[in-house]
Amino acid sequence: MQGDFSLVLGEVKTLIEKADYSIVNYECPVCHSDEAPIQKFGPNLKSHKSGIEAIKLAGFNCVTLANNHFRDYGYKGCLNTLEELDQAGIDYVGGGRNLIDASKTLYKEINGKVLAIINCCENEFSIASPNTAGSNPLRPIQQYYDIQRAKQKADYIIVIVHGGTEWYNLPTPRMKETYRFFIDAGADAVINHHQHCYSGYELFHDKPIFYGLGNFCFDKGKLLHSFWHKGYLVTLDMKKEGLDFELTPYVQCAETPSIQIIDDRKRFDEDIKRLNKIIDDDNTLHQSFHEMAMKRERIIKTLLSPYSSRILKGLQSRGFLPSFVNRNKMISFLAYSQCEAHHDILIEYLKNELK
Repeated sequence: MQGDFSLVLGEVKTLIEKADYSIVNYECPVCHSDEAPIQKFGPNLKSHKSGIEAIKLAGFNCVTLANNHFRDYGYKGCLNTLEELDQAGIDYVGGGRNLIDASKTLYKEINGKVLAIINCCENEFSIASPNTAGSNPLRPIQQYYDIQRAKQKADYIIVIVHGGTEWYNLPTPRMKETYRFFIDAGADAVINHHQHCYSGYELFHDKPIFYGLGNFCFDKGKLLHSFWHKGYLVTLDMKKEGLDFELTPYVQCAETPSIQIIDDRKRFDEDIKRLNKIIDDDNTLHQSFHEMAMKRERIIKTLLSPYSSRILKGLQSRGFLPSFVNRNKMISFLAYSQCEAHHDILIEYLKNELK
């Protein structure tokens, strides 16, 4: 732990330092020794405090904490992270000691203009409560009021959302509708990340919505030379008439544990153009979403199945055990998933049972 992060961040450090204000998502809590992981769906991620040192060295001024891993090690992990960021003099938004703290809008004066940053994430296991630390949840009605308040104080408003379907490089129709709503409410730009692959963007009322940045510094050797190792930085230029933007593509943690800017970006530009064309057409976007959802049939049926162990699941999939996933059960599952009244009851019950 020598504190030399130049190998990893060298190529982007100069670009980041050129910005008047730079933001990065910090997708794990800082842990020291005895923090216990929470029970959740998916992996528990954590970092050493040197992770904070690395982003400071890179020149980042702010981190977003609304993501699905901020609370992976409970209140202690959240508190550690907030304390380390305070000590390092790095701003943060989207995470806090309770829900009120986590949902605060960050205001920064930059070159005589006030920028408001609103950060939230889709509702998984990281969400803060009135009395517990965590992330600010995606609540479009609440974010609407946050945007309205920000319009009274700020010259520009950016909404940063952590959400989407992992390993799927397009927004869902719901995401497109919600992020456009944020623009209608008064946001000047919406930026999304989470899917572990980059997506395209659109201009809605001449304001940009970026639907996925990809991974920034996230090693995973098994996926070498895949979408996992590609992403892009977004540079926003605040001007009197609005926001200009520029994309900078890179390859991260592929052959070496580093971030390397792509100079020959012809293939990247063509891919972005392809994604943008799909995003622009609602029918094509919905068809792509439908095809993706159908490919995840096995995951959905596993959720519905009463079998919990891998052995029992394997026996059932091979026909040695009966399947209890019948049409009536799927109808009930659909009702409790899509109907707001049923959904509210289901969530409240499950949260209480898992306390």
